[in-house]
Amino acid sequence: MNKKRRLTDLLVNIWMRGGLYILLAIPVLIGIGLYWKAAPLLRHESLANLLFSGKWFPMKGEFGFLPFIYSSVYVTLLAFILSVPLCLFAAIYLTQFSKQRLLNFMLPVIDILAGIPSVVYGVWGILVIVPLVSDKIAPFFGTTSSGYSLLAGGIVLAVMCIPYILNMLIEVFHTIPVGMKEASLSLGATHWEMVKHVIIRKGFPGIISAFGLGIAKAFGETIAVLMVVGNTLNITLSPLKPGYPLPALIANNYGEMMSIPDYDSALMFAALLLFVVILIINLFFRYFIHKTEQV
Repeated sequence: MNKKRRLTDLLVNIWMRGGLYILLAIPVLIGIGLYWKAAPLLRHESLANLLFSGKWFPMKGEFGFLPFIYSSVYVTLLAFILSVPLCLFAAIYLTQFSKQRLLNFMLPVIDILAGIPSVVYGVWGILVIVPLVSDKIAPFFGTTSSGYSLLAGGIVLAVMCIPYILNMLIEVFHTIPVGMKEASLSLGATHWEMVKHVIIRKGFPGIISAFGLGIAKAFGETIAVLMVVGNTLNITLSPLKPGYPLPALIANNYGEMMSIPDYDSALMFAALLLFVVILIINLFFRYFIHKTEQV
């Protein structure tokens, strides 16, 4: 019997360790594969020229990724600015102020929103957001826009990020011990003071983690953004102008014009950029969470 238990423990240990090593190996293998495919371009062009040049003429062998990087960052920031306050206050209201019936009703709604395919969000963006930008928002600011713009991409991305961020925030607020909240109220704090000084402060690492995952998702989203952002090389401060994010570049062009020298490597370099940026975002937020937990 003891031998059987030891054998079972050994097999379970091997299985768990093997699963862990596989999970750790996947991103490493993805990074190595992308670098290997992008290497031909990196041998011909300097990294600085690829990152900071705005010239994109594949037929001439000129691959400047600055407009694509700029559009990706711009759309992600717009989505972050639009979604974060809404998610934070909605999560606080649902978990701390509303009745349990409302929360029970909203949880499946949030799950449904999270499960909607991105192409459906893209179609919704074309039917609703693009006309809203061109007919309402642009005239309000005294300008014109086709509607296919960075702002349209930011709005659609914000709506797509809301269910993910909101779900995580609700779970974070539910993990805070009831005793801490009751102790704060028993000392004379108002309900809002308890939320501000106990709920938000205690859940701050989880809040930051939810925001970080939301940014990473927004930065790498492809189809919905591709459908509404305009896909035009542009570096502009105006959110009403079109842009061309990195994911849209890959989705639009991969499989086409592969006869152009280094074009395949250029698209793989764009994918490598996405991979590295998302990795940096996650590492930064993990470090930030670690530092806040030590305070």
